[in-house]
Amino acid sequence: MSILVNKNTKVIVQGLTGKTGTFHTEQALAYHGTQMVAGTHPKKGGEFWTGNVNGSEAKLPIFASVAEARDRTGADASVIYVPPAGAGAAIIEAIDAEIPFIVCITEGIPVMDMVKVKARLEKSNSRLLGPNCPGILTPDECKIGIMPGSIFNKGSVGIVSRSGTLTYEAVFQTTNAGLGQTTAVGIGGDPVKGTEFIDVLEMFLADDDTKSIIMIGEIGGSAEEEAAQFIADEAKKGRSKPMAGFIAGRTAPPGRTMGHAGAVISGGKGGAEDKIEAMEAAGIRVSPSPAKLGETLVEVLKG
Repeated sequence: MSILVNKNTKVIVQGLTGKTGTFHTEQALAYHGTQMVAGTHPKKGGEFWTGNVNGSEAKLPIFASVAEARDRTGADASVIYVPPAGAGAAIIEAIDAEIPFIVCITEGIPVMDMVKVKARLEKSNSRLLGPNCPGILTPDECKIGIMPGSIFNKGSVGIVSRSGTLTYEAVFQTTNAGLGQTTAVGIGGDPVKGTEFIDVLEMFLADDDTKSIIMIGEIGGSAEEEAAQFIADEAKKGRSKPMAGFIAGRTAPPGRTMGHAGAVISGGKGGAEDKIEAMEAAGIRVSPSPAKLGETLVEVLKG
């Protein structure tokens, strides 16, 4: 069983006709035939998008709304490449159209827009991944977002990360170690977002194909501590898997935002050492550097 997305997932693209949407849709179509089924644009309904996939022309219908795109294609996922000013409204449109899984790649969405999105999300059956995230990829099956498919290999490690670049690092290293991945999920680093660590860890623990887990956090907020507590509580119930982790931002000065909008230490909370301590107490082996993530997991698996 794949986490969230697999070869049957049908994806619509909000913001398909822009440069970013076009580029990443071409990449997704080229990746083991991810089922990108349509695009949406309020003023271009009835037209067609054309792209270049491995030297051949690709064509997708454009619908005026997400609801129409879903009705006509049976899509169960949407990916959003809409610029920051309109991205919050785009997520809400997807929620209102009852899209089960929404992935928002857009960076820089105003926090107040996301507060409105979160309120709407909580009253719905939709799941949001992001915003400001690299997306999700299940090797050889489905790529939604901007992750480089070439470094993936089907295997046994579930990867969840707040950092896009470090997601790729963990993927590259687990591929090189011969472990491969079940699914990699980039949850994004914004303070207000959809899917959190615990949501993904719950899925990885329940997934028979996922034999081990890598969790990559960063300074700011308390999501990593909460995730570590969740892992510790599940272990007491007899549910656990070998885990390695890493926390980015160990040398960051307090009070300064580093990288992501959510990566700020304030009021004595959100520091790297607290997160590392919590993870180690939960039985997660924390790697000393991102370059040793794969090595650390291999050591854990060897016991």
